[in-house]
Amino acid sequence: MNGDLVDLVARLEGVRRAVADAAKLAGRNPAEITTIVVTKFQPSSLIRELGELGVRDFAESRHQEAREKATELADLDLTWHFVGQLQTKKAHQVRRYARVIHSVDRPSLVAALSGEEEAIGLDVVDCFVQLNLTSDAKRGGVESARLESLAECVLGARGLRLLGVMAIAPIGTNPRAAFERLRGASERIRTIAPEATAISAGMSNDYRDAVLEGATHLRIGTAITGSRPGAA
Repeated sequence: MNGDLVDLVARLEGVRRAVADAAKLAGRNPAEITTIVVTKFQPSSLIRELGELGVRDFAESRHQEAREKATELADLDLTWHFVGQLQTKKAHQVRRYARVIHSVDRPSLVAALSGEEEAIGLDVVDCFVQLNLTSDAKRGGVESARLESLAECVLGARGLRLLGVMAIAPIGTNPRAAFERLRGASERIRTIAPEATAISAGMSNDYRDAVLEGATHLRIGTAITGSRPGAA
């Protein structure tokens, strides 16, 4: 085993242990938590190595890069998640390879993802509605006051299944407090969609706090993959 692979194994196992420890502290079963490896700017060879180590869930935030990797690695049994801000005009292309979309934040995107011409012949896509936890309307996510109406939009859309809520902890704030707000949003969603119990939260620097506040899906990049190569 070469040095790079040894380091990769060590990082992966370290995150797995940390997730299990946080789950235990929260009185939760670690098996109910899905760790998604974010591979932005990482080579396909690293994804193959992680696949050999038992990882099946991967995420990308840029459509072109995601599509290329999904095509190149089509021989592997992987689940692709899309976690970046998604342009409406790219929606029908993304749903051709992504089985889960974490960044649904407006009705027009729901309409594009569920358009009849795209939905015919394609599998149902799982979705999270993204909540904006900042006061900046330019950030991804729906404002809190419109959360339920967006969720109802997803519930009424053809070819989509609402899993729950997603958010990114604002930079410079207490992530635990941010994820507590997201947990409250999850409780609101469950009043109209009891089955939408999932919470997508937590990245490399704050995933332990996310687990403590009920996250079911963690989006972890460099804590597992190591530093990113330079963006092209």
